[in-house]
Amino acid sequence: MKTAVLGAGAWGTALAGALAGNGMDTTLWARNPEVVRAIRETGENTELFPGVSLPDSLRVESDPEKAFRDVDYYLIAIPSQYIRSSLEGFRDILPDNPIMICTSKGIETGSLAPMSRVVAEALDGKHPRYAILSGPSFAAEVGRNLPTTVSLGCSDHELGHELQNALSTPHFRVYFTPDYRGVELGGAVKNVIAIAAGLSDGLEFGHDARAAIITRGLAEMSRLGRAMGGQERTFMGLSGMGDLVLTCTGDLSRNRQVGLKLGQGQKLADIIGEMRAVAEGVKTTQSLYNLSRKLGVELPITEQVYRILYEDKDPGRAVRDLMNRDLKDE
Repeated sequence: MKTAVLGAGAWGTALAGALAGNGMDTTLWARNPEVVRAIRETGENTELFPGVSLPDSLRVESDPEKAFRDVDYYLIAIPSQYIRSSLEGFRDILPDNPIMICTSKGIETGSLAPMSRVVAEALDGKHPRYAILSGPSFAAEVGRNLPTTVSLGCSDHELGHELQNALSTPHFRVYFTPDYRGVELGGAVKNVIAIAAGLSDGLEFGHDARAAIITRGLAEMSRLGRAMGGQERTFMGLSGMGDLVLTCTGDLSRNRQVGLKLGQGQKLADIIGEMRAVAEGVKTTQSLYNLSRKLGVELPITEQVYRILYEDKDPGRAVRDLMNRDLKDE
């Protein structure tokens, strides 16, 4: 089987390297020809993973017609807010019924659409077959072939098991679930909660506070997920609790780093300007806040992160407001 990975950021590079290293015929598509040239010349993504060699068998292209020729699987590793425009640009060169595996985590701003809807609308008329890959997986560790487990959500059981077998490697274990909606929502919400956890650590509130954020963040994830058709058990698994714990505690988490620096007094614009990769949670916070208001779902942690990011609310005050809410049953 032949696979194209769309996007040569950290996650796309890591996935492409893992698949090619396991013997899959893999092409990595990068928008920037300079990235392609650098990888071809050095055998590395020197900007994101210096010193980590990519397999010689991995092809790298900036021309989508070359990258997508005769491809069986398309792995989308483009930042979530750019998926719609990118796929619309590719629509004329994609086949009918393409198998699209989304690996990006977010809710589109404006439309408030999950990635499954974004892909379907962007490829309207092509009738894409959709799956979502998500779970506790730092790109830097996947790129170094460290043991990783993730969930693959797909409503088509036969296709889901086919992809589970195709994408699994000795270092990258894939679990299947038909609950693609739960998988994609877990991946989106955890990035926002990770910003909150980073804020707490930046303010030096300690381990108790971080544990509370993770636990109550899981409650928010489950509450929104159920409202949008996800299954409760999915949020207790790899793409829910597993990814949430990793992103809220791991220093490789870009979203946690955003929160950490905010808690230490840095400005959001300065933090984003210094980052080489996208922290999806910043945009997703706005989307989730607006989506919660639209659906009437209470997301108190998300609301406070939104007010810190977009209304310049003092983080200390945000924590006080959370702690002084009306008492509730668990």
